[in-house]
Amino acid sequence: MSRTVTYITDTRLLPMSCRPNVAIVDVRDHERQYDGHIPGSLHYPSGTFGNRMSNLVQDVQGKDTLVFHCALSQVRGPNCARMFANYLEERNDDGGIRNIMVLENGYNGWLATGKPICRCTSTSCDGVSARLTA
Repeated sequence: MSRTVTYITDTRLLPMSCRPNVAIVDVRDHERQYDGHIPGSLHYPSGTFGNRMSNLVQDVQGKDTLVFHCALSQVRGPNCARMFANYLEERNDDGGIRNIMVLENGYNGWLATGKPICRCTSTSCDGVSARLTA
């Protein structure tokens, strides 16, 4: 049975984003370095995503919800989410991940609505440098 990838709005994601069971996966490539990112997100560039899915499984251990995004969540975010869902299905071990989602309108939508962003340069953001946009 194929896993379902669903969409989530930025308004719904904001209160969930700091929960310990949720991981946000940023699949933008180089934009993250100069545009900022969602606080607490993990960076898995789409260009190398297929080769790093086993690393992602380890990095999200204990999480049950993953939210993928790219700039607009029209191509890279949904593609990586589907690729990851298929990967979990092929391994016959979901690692406890129950929900795979895509952020509607991506990072650009998050930024445009004034949600908090971070500009740290860490691959795995701790969210300490987060600030509201506006």
